[in-house]
Formats: sequence, C-alpha cells, structure tokens
Amino acid sequence: MDLRQITEDFAVSPQIAVADVPAIAAAGFRTIMCNRPDGEETGQPDCAAISEAAAAAGLEFRAVPFTAATMTEADVAAFGKALAECPKPMLAFCRTGTRSTMMWSMVSLESLGAGEVLRRAQAAGYDMSGLVAQLQSRR
Repeated sequence: MDLRQITEDFAVSPQIAVADVPAIAAAGFRTIMCNRPDGEETGQPDCAAISEAAAAAGLEFRAVPFTAATMTEADVAAFGKALAECPKPMLAFCRTGTRSTMMWSMVSLESLGAGEVLRRAQAAGYDMSGLVAQLQSRR
C-alpha cells in the first residue's frame, strides 16, 4: 500500500486490495472511500468486495465513484458529504490517488485556501496547481 497523508484526518492511496483492509484498520483509519468505478481496469477488485472487507474489519465504507471525464457537481457534493459525515481518519482511493486528491482539493479550496490546498497536495506527491488555477479563474 502507498498511503499518502493529506491532512491529519484524510489520506489517499492508489488502488487497494481486499487483503489490505486489515492493515488499513490497524493503521487507525475508520473509513474507506472508493473513488473508482467498478470495471475501470481488468483485475481491479470491485467496491462490494472492499466494502465487505471493511465491514468485517469494523470500518465504514463509502463509494463515490467517478472519473475525471465524467465527474459531475453531484459527485463533488457526494464526496464533500462523505468527507463531512464519515468517521475519521478516512482513506480515499482511486487508481493512483490523484483523482481522490483532486476531489479533496475541490471541496477544501474555500475552507483552506489555495496555498494550503496546494501545499498539502504537493507534500503527498500530487500537483494540483492546474486544478486550483482553473477553479480560481471561475470565481
């Protein structure tokens, strides 16, 4: 696993496996959020299997699957709602972690400000400068 801490209560990861869930629980996470649609890639575990493993490990699970090409305002709202409602700390995953970081950046920009969002994403290895610039230009 490649867990990348964004905030004290939120981390991202590339695709996880069902076998990773006990280690995720042991690391202190209380929620897993899947941001990857089922069937996006051959061999990828489906959300139901990870959800079952999460439940067996005593973790909450939330699925907010989307792709960058198909993302909607409803997806942004669902991500923000999950981030606000689910027990922390939370681990969100997608194919590489970028999509989860992108969505976190979008929902956190107003509350944290551009500089802090960029700093936290960069510290985790993700460059959100293009996204943040695009979002700021819409204001």
